[in-house]
Amino acid sequence: MAKDVYHNNVREALEKEGWTIVRDPLRVYITKKAWVDIDIGADNLFSAEKDGRKIAVEVKSFIRKSFISAFHEAIGQYLDYRSALSKVEPDREIYLAITHTAYNNELFKDSFFEQRIIEEKANLIIFDPTKNIIVEWKKYKNINES
Repeated sequence: MAKDVYHNNVREALEKEGWTIVRDPLRVYITKKAWVDIDIGADNLFSAEKDGRKIAVEVKSFIRKSFISAFHEAIGQYLDYRSALSKVEPDREIYLAITHTAYNNELFKDSFFEQRIIEEKANLIIFDPTKNIIVEWKKYKNINES
């Protein structure tokens, strides 16, 4: 499995926030002989307010020529991985990690793409790959929820 170009940046950013990386990659079996590898599995063991919280992180760079193709790949993998993970580790939340540049891209903000993220209630980690820090954790609610 090839790691995303920003894989190590996200890993370092999570560790800076006190997350312990427990599996890299996080292998999730979808049948007895087939599996998916989610980029990072992490547990936060240090912060009292997050004690016991478990996450899985899929890192996407959005550095392809086509933003649309990169988005389709990212959201498709995220949804498949979320479904697979819900069967074997329902207490582990999944996040899609994207750069702050991709998140602030004019094609993403206030558009069809952001609406798709909201509709699917996709969790995002927005990170700065030059500083290896997390800029924002974003959890969308369904548009029909209060």
